[in-house]
Amino acid sequence: MYMKQTGTVAQHFHKMHGKVRKKGWLFMSTAGLFSIFLIGIASNLDNAGVGIAYGIRKIRISWFNNFIIAFFGFLFTLLAGFFGSWIALFISEFTANLIGAIVLGIIGVFILCQPFLSKKETVDSKDDSVLMGILRDPEKADFDGSKTISFSEAIVLGVALSINNIAGGFDAGVTNLNLWLTAIISGVFSFICISGFAYVGKRYLAEYLGKWATVIAGVLLILIGIDQLL
Repeated sequence: MYMKQTGTVAQHFHKMHGKVRKKGWLFMSTAGLFSIFLIGIASNLDNAGVGIAYGIRKIRISWFNNFIIAFFGFLFTLLAGFFGSWIALFISEFTANLIGAIVLGIIGVFILCQPFLSKKETVDSKDDSVLMGILRDPEKADFDGSKTISFSEAIVLGVALSINNIAGGFDAGVTNLNLWLTAIISGVFSFICISGFAYVGKRYLAEYLGKWATVIAGVLLILIGIDQLL
């Protein structure tokens, strides 16, 4: 009995060790890098919308507080990736890709439906959670109305925006993408989207991105999921 358990643990160790080697920089394919960048973009399109909205409304975020927001994007992606990687130890490669595709597809469809759901829920907006309220109206993250996002406000905003990173991180883990690179790319895109788009926060850009950011994010997640099954 002991030998059987030891053999099972050893098999899991060798399986994990093999997957870690595949995740190395030298073993990463162009398709894998492309998937990582798509996950980073799809996970942070809302951050771009927040950056533009803050640029228009002249709400300032310091470099340090923007780093805090990006850190949460990195952390959520990494933790979800570890969970997905752990699940991948016990299932076949095809099943792992299938689960990753299904998760991305479900999240993508949910994101696509958000604009329609938000219209129906405007009447009950008083019952919304703080995080959902911030996602619908980023200005609500400025709790004291100071036109500056403080450290504590950056933490709340970072958690709210990083919810989108969970699906991408889980998919990266279950499909054996490089978890650290995926998390770093997600964090970097988060930082760039908020700071960069705040500088170009013109009204026509805000209206355009506000209408299409969620649609683009949802479509990207669905396309990544479909690509994994091909």
